[in-house]
Amino acid sequence: MSFPYRLGFLGLDMQMRGPNYYAQLGVNRSSNPLEIKRAYKKLSLQLHPDKNPSPDASSQFDAIKQAHDVLMDMELREVYNKFGREGVRNSQRFDEMKYLMGVAIYYMSFGMVAFMLTLGKKNSEARNWTFTGLLAMMVVEVTIMTSQTNPLPEWLFPTMTEYDAVWLLKSLFPAFMNGCRLLGAFQYVDLEAQTRQLLRSLQEQNKDVLLVLRDVQIGIQTIQTHGAGSAAPRIAPDGAAGHGPPLRATPTGKLRELQDRLQSSNAGVSQAVSQLKTDTGKSSNMGFYMMIAGYIVISYIFNK
Repeated sequence: MSFPYRLGFLGLDMQMRGPNYYAQLGVNRSSNPLEIKRAYKKLSLQLHPDKNPSPDASSQFDAIKQAHDVLMDMELREVYNKFGREGVRNSQRFDEMKYLMGVAIYYMSFGMVAFMLTLGKKNSEARNWTFTGLLAMMVVEVTIMTSQTNPLPEWLFPTMTEYDAVWLLKSLFPAFMNGCRLLGAFQYVDLEAQTRQLLRSLQEQNKDVLLVLRDVQIGIQTIQTHGAGSAAPRIAPDGAAGHGPPLRATPTGKLRELQDRLQSSNAGVSQAVSQLKTDTGKSSNMGFYMMIAGYIVISYIFNK
């Protein structure tokens, strides 16, 4: 799912969830029971079915009454702040060990999914950004949920509970991951492909030069064979013409030496290209196999 679509679905989810109990009563997290009671009385006079002409007046009145009952009970209020409406209905209590175990399972599973979605060389940077964001989100969630008081600034989030903050983080993370993938793919430059292309171009140039050298060598040999018996010049060690034994510095010998060097260079280029292919395949396969092995180990540990 693309980045804009994910944000659109997030907006729909927030609209379907509706305001929390604090926002329904028009109070904030630090409001005392007296302030909550006053806010409830004011709203109950406005939303009572006898005075509210709305067709869903009864449900509106029941909603503010439920919010009032939960926020007036300090124990239920704490459960609501940590676990939301579901936590209140299920009488859930905060168990730190159980919570940390659930966090470990959730983030390991999400990490496996994120790794699978960012496989490939194009997503290498996106994978780093995604796992950095996942780690930061885990730290923020654990900090928020294990704090005695809500660490969110009240001047910025006056009605947001710990449960709302964690829900928002987890809902935004898929959009963050898709954004990382898009940005990483846009910025990606395949240096290995460019290097491979340059090496192949050099290899083709070496082949062309070798063909030209063979033609030149054949031409020189033909000229020497059909020459008027003139002997090829012999080069003395000091560079002057002499009558000593012929050295390597003859046209045919220099061409053969250049040909040997080009053949050696061509072999080195071929080996470099094959090495690039082998290393790329090994790295991608190794990452995939490590992901599968990690998933099997985690599944075995938590299902034992």
